[in-house]
Amino acid sequence: MPHDADAQELVTRARSGDQQAAAELFNRFSRRLVMLAGSRLDRLVRGRVDPEDVVQSAYRSFFARLADGQFSLDEWGEVWGLLVRITLRKCGHKLEHARAQRRDAGREVSLAGSPDDSGDGWQPIARNPTPVEALMLAETVESLLAGFDEREQEMVGLRLQGHTEREICESVGRSERTVRRVLERLRHRVERLREEER
Repeated sequence: MPHDADAQELVTRARSGDQQAAAELFNRFSRRLVMLAGSRLDRLVRGRVDPEDVVQSAYRSFFARLADGQFSLDEWGEVWGLLVRITLRKCGHKLEHARAQRRDAGREVSLAGSPDDSGDGWQPIARNPTPVEALMLAETVESLLAGFDEREQEMVGLRLQGHTEREICESVGRSERTVRRVLERLRHRVERLREEER
């Protein structure tokens, strides 16, 4: 990505109403955000909700709040992270709306076939993540580990592999108290991320 100074300048221009800057911000991330929204909306909801509409709504919220001075964004990672959070929240709202008792998409019946069909069109759920899901996971892990040094990241990695705190202590040569403190920091970050996505 271009230098973060470019992000600062573009955000400042968009905040002041510069339509060209707003268009550049939109064009920079919109395709990836549409893929993200599409991956978060299940098949039945996608029949009613276009991922592009979700992204446009996310950008409307972003630009309105930016103009109100609600955001201080200096880096491309901050801009991207904020747009991802807004888009995910919009997807969540669309899913809640579509699944409300009277509109539950899960209660809809497909006219394409009956329960007695042989299932030729049935596809098993993929066990591997899609490229978009893999990208989202990588970016989430990267943001969670930001600020952890190399040894702390090793502790987290060992924990994710299922090692006990005692095994981690022996592997990295640190006390249980240190390992516990690092894992507690990680837990707090995960909880904060969950709250932000609600």
